[in-house]
Amino acid sequence: MLKPLPDYPWDQMVPFATRARQHPDGIVDLSIGSPVDATPDVVQHALRTSADAHAYPQTVGTPALQQAIIAWYARRRGVTGLTGKNVLPTIGSKELVALMPFMLGLGEGDTIVHPLAAYPTYAIGAAIAGATALASDDPAEWPGSTKLIWLNSPGNPDGRVLSAPALHAAVARARELDAVIVNDECYAELGWDAPYDTEPIPSILDPRVIEGDQRKVVAIYSLSKQSSMAGYRAAFAAGDSDVIERVLTVRKHAGLMLPAPLQAAMIAALGDDEHVAAQKERYRTRRALLRPALEQAGFRIDHSEAGLYLWATEGCPAWQSIERMAALGILAGPGPFYGDVYPEHVRFSLTATDERIAAAAARLRA
Repeated sequence: MLKPLPDYPWDQMVPFATRARQHPDGIVDLSIGSPVDATPDVVQHALRTSADAHAYPQTVGTPALQQAIIAWYARRRGVTGLTGKNVLPTIGSKELVALMPFMLGLGEGDTIVHPLAAYPTYAIGAAIAGATALASDDPAEWPGSTKLIWLNSPGNPDGRVLSAPALHAAVARARELDAVIVNDECYAELGWDAPYDTEPIPSILDPRVIEGDQRKVVAIYSLSKQSSMAGYRAAFAAGDSDVIERVLTVRKHAGLMLPAPLQAAMIAALGDDEHVAAQKERYRTRRALLRPALEQAGFRIDHSEAGLYLWATEGCPAWQSIERMAALGILAGPGPFYGDVYPEHVRFSLTATDERIAAAAARLRA
């Protein structure tokens, strides 16, 4: 029997959003990480020119898309040795996170591990499958019943990056448990603090991590953040061919396939690094303005060395901070939405326009 799912947490934000909208200069919504910048022209052009999509698309992706994913991993992530059997496009990454436990046949008696500070969908996926979710960042705590381990580096909401040795230790423990381990890497192009301001953030498929053995190791990635393609629902998985084949088979039966024009748009995005660099600079500028304003207003920023968020606390209950921010016309995300162990943190997103970020910074300083 399906376990009861929790209420959608963001419904609790309605009164705070109402309060924030009453500010004379309007609301600054920093609560949701939804891109506000235009999708790059190269991507829009590819979508338009592929609009004649009369045939059913391939669930596995076109050969051209497979090769684009493989080339991107080699060029941007330092991951080589992938073939068409190791990659799979998906309809955004959230549906893959939510459905992966079900697709792998997990259920009652199985444990699914996810980070302490975590995107809620990891636990929702466990509930959908009837499995047990466990929040833990310590591989030594992962029990023998563990069948799936979710890592999230760089993390949402905390922007934490796992080093190659830390990823290696997690993979080693997963192999002791004979569990599948998946790293959600969708913020990997957005490193800010040293050393990740100049060197790539490590992938779980990095040779230093897996030492040539992809067995039960998978990475997932989304183009929503790096390419402002959230509305396209363009993502993909890569890694162990057996795990990819299992997920592919379920998706074939369920008709879960990425529309052909969107596959063409993904190829264009994956082949163009220039727009990614430009988008990163937009976020860098916003972060450089918002972070010191938050610190001046009494917040401490924890982790946040990568990604689209500032993970902040002023040492009081998160809902008190949310209320204080709403009075300034600023909407943030409550830390309790991302795990019970962070009752005093709030998440500020960089996905607002330059003008709105500047408005937030000015209000915080005042």
